[in-house]
Amino acid sequence: MAVQDTVQHPVIDPLLELDASKARSMRLITLVLAIACGATVANLYYCQPLLPLLSDTFGVSQGTAAVVVTLTQLGYAFGMLFLLPLGDLLENRKFASRTLLATTVALLIAAFAKDFALFAGMSVLIGVTSVVAQILIPFAAHLAPEAERGRFVGRVMSGLLLGILLARTVASLVAAQWGWRSVYVISAVLMLATSLALVKVLPTHRPQTKAKYPQLLRSLGMLVRTEPALRRRAACQALMFGTFSCFWTSIAYELIDEHGFSQTAIGLFALVGAAGALAAPIAGRLADHGHSVIGSGSAIALAFIAMLLAGFGSANIVVLAAAAVLLDLGVQGHQVFSQQEIYSLRGDARARINTVFMTTVFIGGAIASGLSGLLHEQYGWRTVAFFGACLPLVALSIWGVATLRRRSSRRLVSSPR
Repeated sequence: MAVQDTVQHPVIDPLLELDASKARSMRLITLVLAIACGATVANLYYCQPLLPLLSDTFGVSQGTAAVVVTLTQLGYAFGMLFLLPLGDLLENRKFASRTLLATTVALLIAAFAKDFALFAGMSVLIGVTSVVAQILIPFAAHLAPEAERGRFVGRVMSGLLLGILLARTVASLVAAQWGWRSVYVISAVLMLATSLALVKVLPTHRPQTKAKYPQLLRSLGMLVRTEPALRRRAACQALMFGTFSCFWTSIAYELIDEHGFSQTAIGLFALVGAAGALAAPIAGRLADHGHSVIGSGSAIALAFIAMLLAGFGSANIVVLAAAAVLLDLGVQGHQVFSQQEIYSLRGDARARINTVFMTTVFIGGAIASGLSGLLHEQYGWRTVAFFGACLPLVALSIWGVATLRRRSSRRLVSSPR
């Protein structure tokens, strides 16, 4: 009898292949979302280290030049209030990519503006259309598995935070080489490329909401009334972002006036703030493991300590750098903790919840940056730093009251009747 050799081939489970393919796809989507968020939100911060150059170019005072920061942030708040709710109504990929085309146009007009009024007006429009970053973060929450939502959102937030933290460095270094106008031209090209990448890589996502746009806007007030966690998180993060805006709006003037920094040196100083991006994935993992409350309190305390260091140690550049790192770690970490909590409130209203949250945050930042420019012009850096330190103290009191109430509620529920 002939013996027939048989070769055994490994059996590949098609479900495993599908899971592996899905994991690779999610990694690519997460990477694209992170880059898109970072590149888009950076538009809000390019102007901060350029304020002395803008003041010289347009012949305006330091306080007037600082208004650009306020206008950009107010534009962003306006965009979140009136554009972001459309994320619960329109197909997200198309909405985001088309909005970025408007950002491209605004950046190009700003780049070639000949007078301050036109530049300021385009700064508002840049802020309005850069809301794309906040469309994409709820998109990431929608795509992520529920048990890993904090980790996925944390990764996308890392890209967004790197955009925030590196924007000042990139703007300073590019402006030192080719002038401040080149910053806006390069960003316009990047926005166009980002728009094309979103269309190519992201899946379509059409929300299931049947409400009309006016109903969506009215529902924002309902969310504020019915979601105390949203109110608390929005207020605390607005105070934290106000502290962040105080520091970074006025620090360029301090570094030039008191430490003799060049534009390149300011860019290198801003680079230390990039360490704050490390907070996002760490905070995401802590939130997934139930440590949001203590993590939030610790983040607020870090911001308070940072601003005290910035005030008392302003004569030492190393102390100022350490303060920048601690501040960015605290502010960005607190934002991740906050977003992990608010995104779990109502899955059918994430874009509108993000609208309430981020509109409040940027209104706080806009007010603080405007006050920061005035305080620095009138009273100097130390007054700015101590004003900035007061804001996280208020946030810490809100956190403390909420924590005590939560513990009291748990004791009442667990106590025998």
